[in-house]
Amino acid sequence: MNKYIRSALLVVLGFVLIFSYSTGASAAKQQKNKTSYQTVTEVKDWGTVVTKLIVNIDKNITKGSVNKDTFQVYVKRTDSRLANPLLEEGYNKVTNAYVADKNGTAVKSGKYVVLELENSPTLTISAALNYDFVTGLNNWVNFDYTIKQVKDINSKSTKLSGLIITKNNGSQNGLVGEFSLGKHSAGGTTLSYADFEPAKDKNKNPLIIWLHGGGEGGTDATIPIAANKAVNFASEDIQSIFNGAYVLAPQAPTYWMDGLTGRADGTSKYSEALMSLIEKYVNSNRDIDKNRIYIGGASNGGYMTLLMTRDHPDYFAGAFPVCEGLNDKYISDSDINKLAKTPTWFVTAKNDKTLLPELNTLPTYERLLSANAKDVHLTLYNDVHDTSGLYKNADGSAYQYDGHWSWIYVFNNDPVSKINGKNTTIMEWLASRTLH
Repeated sequence: MNKYIRSALLVVLGFVLIFSYSTGASAAKQQKNKTSYQTVTEVKDWGTVVTKLIVNIDKNITKGSVNKDTFQVYVKRTDSRLANPLLEEGYNKVTNAYVADKNGTAVKSGKYVVLELENSPTLTISAALNYDFVTGLNNWVNFDYTIKQVKDINSKSTKLSGLIITKNNGSQNGLVGEFSLGKHSAGGTTLSYADFEPAKDKNKNPLIIWLHGGGEGGTDATIPIAANKAVNFASEDIQSIFNGAYVLAPQAPTYWMDGLTGRADGTSKYSEALMSLIEKYVNSNRDIDKNRIYIGGASNGGYMTLLMTRDHPDYFAGAFPVCEGLNDKYISDSDINKLAKTPTWFVTAKNDKTLLPELNTLPTYERLLSANAKDVHLTLYNDVHDTSGLYKNADGSAYQYDGHWSWIYVFNNDPVSKINGKNTTIMEWLASRTLH
């Protein structure tokens, strides 16, 4: 009897050892598997999109061993605010692939593969923000990628097949990541903000203040610089025009247009808090040139831009309200005289159906001219269309954006006016404005 018990125990022990070894080996294998991906987002004219995936395949491969057909990319987009969070799911086409280092730079040999993804103004599968029509606000989207290897990778010392990669290892956010985030409270109101600081030098630097549109309110100040291309104020192209400029992008909890008696009534319940934030920011950065503080904004932010130059006529060296929403009927003759003190460049489009130029921008501009405003300009576009040449309609004409989106032209520094006999862009004009 004891003989049989001993034999049975030995068999059981053998199974336990085999199972333990197998489990341990499997766990060790899983632990060694470091495959993962990072998303790379870029702010395009129409908003922020995922343009690339940097995939850690955990094995060294050589240049030319992957192409756009090596992997398939399936993605689910969700918005946690919604009762049904799933926005869409499907394949995001890979347009290019190459061996790279961990930062996504092409190399001759490495453990990473960059997958460039299809994106365009009409392709929502890559859109990193979602506009909720119920709240009227944008929010960051959650992405869940499944990256499946569908063709073998044959490299000098490595052959890989059947990889399925699902682990998210973060994101590279380009210029958005160059901004810092903060909050400022005054009079019972708290404003979030994003700000960019130029490289330190021995000179005074101007400050560009950007006031967001209606969909970018809330408490996440990355949204006002990423929902449209406001982040471009920190780009090398625009920074070089100003020889380095601070950028401050305040965020209202709701809308700048929320007035004391109603929406867009010619006032804002955020006026005092906004001015308090601006003054504190200027005083906290001693190399800001107080003679070169500029303010601009689009739509809801264009409305607030005019309120700020109206209420502080000797503070800002220049203003650039875009498709602004301050109805001219709320602007008195006394207000016009105050607005005339600040050099102002208006931008809008004739086919703007959201904030009609004939009710807002155009009559105010004409009244400023009649009041002998010395430095007032207007760029009136027929429409808002792609100027890059990359996106076209079916008939081959330039892709048309919503007529309200004239801010696209401003972020790309497209508006031009002949000033003192010279064609001058809006950013060149702004950079040359000074109080004294």
